[in-house]
Amino acid sequence: MAPLIELKDVTKDYNGKVRALDRASLEIYPGEWVAVTGASGSGKTTLLNMIAILDRPTSGSLRVDGVDLLSLTEREGARFRREKVGLVFQQFHLIPYLTALENVMLAQYFHSMADRDEAAQALAQVGLRERSHHLPSELSGGEQQRVCIARALVNQPRIILADEPTGNLDGENEEIIMGIFRKLRGAGHTLLLVTHDPKISGQSDRIIELEHGKILSPCCSAGQRG
Repeated sequence: MAPLIELKDVTKDYNGKVRALDRASLEIYPGEWVAVTGASGSGKTTLLNMIAILDRPTSGSLRVDGVDLLSLTEREGARFRREKVGLVFQQFHLIPYLTALENVMLAQYFHSMADRDEAAQALAQVGLRERSHHLPSELSGGEQQRVCIARALVNQPRIILADEPTGNLDGENEEIIMGIFRKLRGAGHTLLLVTHDPKISGQSDRIIELEHGKILSPCCSAGQRG
């Protein structure tokens, strides 16, 4: 089976002084759930940004779903991201004057295919059918994060990238969110999830550990890490 995501010697320098990634090489296969761990500043978010084409490496090669991402123009990269990648962040980034349904539809709008029924189905998938017409200010933190996951899912991407998605949540809402990720894994989505919490990383198929921009443990299963 060919890797769905493949990085080879990816380096990212900022201002020629700060090295966020240092010759990172990594293969992720279709249907895998991979956790990315490491201290603050180790390069975790930079790694996700490379795969999502939100940033570009200084050197190295990067292929996702058979496409050389570095060969894409900015417009082609944005289209690729909309079609292939769903993004979930620690900060919710919801539009405050739009309802939950409208926030999900916004992702479709940028895909030129806004569909109210599909957006409603995505909200139902995360258990928010009855909250679809509420504004973000009328939703709990856990509900807002579920709206973000619905927004990431509405265009049916193969890859879900999540950056500390439970970092601002209490234990009850954390378990709800992780239950959603487990269902996504079971449905065949490929998950790459940044976390500092060993309870979260321990649920993955494999753990990638970063330190000072270097990948330390690219082939370690969650079970082996305890």
